Amino acid sequence: MAKRGYTTNFNIENDCIVCAENMLRLYPEEFTIDEVHRFQEMSDLDNESILYAISSSQHQLKGVLVNAYGVYSETATTELIEKLSENR
Repeated sequence: MAKRGYTTNFNIENDCIVCAENMLRLYPEEFTIDEVHRFQEMSDLDNESILYAISSSQHQLKGVLVNAYGVYSETATTELIEKLSENR
């Protein structure tokens, strides 16, 4: 992903995703999910992670968000969960 320009790392907060490097907050209407990739640990099939390739033309950046499957559902708003679930 980095070779294709997805160099920013995002984390989930309550109602947005945050770029840790500069604390830029992106709300659901400010970003697009370009790709979704699931990874499953062979030794533990219940251990699944999702990688989101995210871009924001408004902020001219591309990055990734890696999260354990379903973990964000307890802390994120409905709007953010819906955005992240659109492309799964």
